[in-house]
Amino acid sequence: MSVTPRRPRADVARNRELLLSAARAAFAGGEAVALETIARDAGVGTGTLYRHFPTRDALVEAVYGAELDGVVEAASGVLAELPPDLALRAWLARYAESVATKRAMMDTLRAGWASGRITTPATRERITAVLATFLAEGARTGTLRADVEPDDVAAMLLGVFLSTAGGPPGQPVRLLDLLVDALRTAPR
Repeated sequence: MSVTPRRPRADVARNRELLLSAARAAFAGGEAVALETIARDAGVGTGTLYRHFPTRDALVEAVYGAELDGVVEAASGVLAELPPDLALRAWLARYAESVATKRAMMDTLRAGWASGRITTPATRERITAVLATFLAEGARTGTLRADVEPDDVAAMLLGVFLSTAGGPPGQPVRLLDLLVDALRTAPR
């Protein structure tokens, strides 16, 4: 007889989402924020925060995972609504927002990954798989080049994100536009 795991109570799931949302907003500010402040902003007690996330590392890992899940899941929605080249550009905007949030957590993530307290995510593989989907659909419709490797696009994205950290406003947008134009069969 197999036992199916019970779903968390609605209030428990709601509190977790409130905490993740408050932490995402706090971390996007770029400054160190006390966990007690995050609990207060979420409208829950510190005990609730620590039941869900016993350490700062656990909270950062959960926010990062939720951001990555959101980025990956967004791909199918934009592909269903837009031609592949425009869908790719819209998705890249969503991904760039996520990277901006991640920058505020980067020191904690790096330290956690190095120490083994935070599991190393399969971010590159997941992003490359999404890019492969865009490229395949774009090749099928003739809007994106068929001779481009998804891993090469992932490497270019990494270059854009790393080179624009702290740079002039608007530069990431311009570089992402150039990147998508380079992938199109006919530039816009």
